[in-house]
Order: sequence, then structure tokens, then C-alpha cells
Amino acid sequence: MKKVGLFGGTFNPPHIGHLLFAQEALVSFELDEIWFIPVNVPPHKENNELASNNDRVDMLISATKHNERFHVSTIELERGGPSYTIDTIKQLKQLYKEHQFYFLIGGDMVEYLPHWHKIDELLDLITFIGVHRPGSTVKASRYADQVLLMEMVQVGFSSSLIRKRVQEGKPITFMVPFEVEALMKERSLYEPRTSVVKGQTPPY
Repeated sequence: MKKVGLFGGTFNPPHIGHLLFAQEALVSFELDEIWFIPVNVPPHKENNELASNNDRVDMLISATKHNERFHVSTIELERGGPSYTIDTIKQLKQLYKEHQFYFLIGGDMVEYLPHWHKIDELLDLITFIGVHRPGSTVKASRYADQVLLMEMVQVGFSSSLIRKRVQEGKPITFMVPFEVEALMKERSLYEPRTSVVKGQTPPY
């Protein structure tokens, strides 16, 4: 039976923190593979700054291509509509009956689990793997005892910070894989789309 870790998110853009999390989960829980699953329409997030599906998939492929145990699944993009985890898990378990699936979530998401769509049904279908962050209240969550927690090196930046730095013309080298940075520059991803007239307040 293959043990597969599922890592869902906007990956807007994918960065070093995502890859470190996937690597540590792979090693800590002796998983065979990690499948990165870009969401189609995240139910809990604004998507006005979301790069196109094609751009996010291409960035993920570029970010993961050096690890043969990392793969990109477009199952949620192909299905369309809001990306609820319960729907994805049911579909994957139907397609891959011999696989054992785990779902990777950050420490903040452990605390948010009570608000997940059909969370009790989901917990019967899959095992969650979460990150224990210093100072977090993960263990206070009512579902904490149903999540496998692991320690890992902390990365103190997010995709939103990377987008902000691009908007401000600041470097993001070493925050994202070189291939991702090159793709972002080639396609002008996250750059201001409105030119700034002298004396006018920037659009960001």
C-alpha cells in the first residue's frame, strides 16, 4: 500500500516553506510521495490576487521537479467549483483504492478544523498531518488529538508577503525556488498592472 501525503493550497506562489513542509512530512511519517494539489476556488479566501490555474500549476511543476517523490495533481482544477477537501478525498479514494492518504495542514489550520466542511466525515476518511509551531494553541483544538503533529524549521514568510514584495519591487531570491522566480519574471506575475503617474499614489 502506497502512503501518499496530500498538500492542498493556492500555492500563489509556491515557496521554500511549502517544500520544506512537504520534505519533513515525507521523512517524519515515512510517506512514499507528496501530491501538491492547487485549489480551484478556495472557499475561505479572497481570490482577487490569485494567479491563473495554468500559472500556478506551472510554478508548482517547476518547484517540485527536482524531487522524484513530489508530484502535482490537478484534480481540483479539473473538477471545478469550490475546492472542498471532502470532495477531493472521496474522489481520490475511489480512484486509488490501494493508497493510504494523509493530508498536510499548517498549525493555523489545525485550529481552524472545526470550521472545515463536513469535518467529522473527513476525519473518518483521512489522517491529518500538521505542524506544531512555537506559541500556537494547536493542542487546545478539539480535533488536536486526531492530528499527527511534527516539529520543523520555521519559515517566517508567506505567499502573500512574496506577492507584496514583488509589488514593491523587492527581491524574492531564496524565498522561492530559482525556477519559480524565473517563471514569475517571465510572465510578470504579481507585478502592478497599472502604471503609476508621477505624483499619483501607487495602486498598492
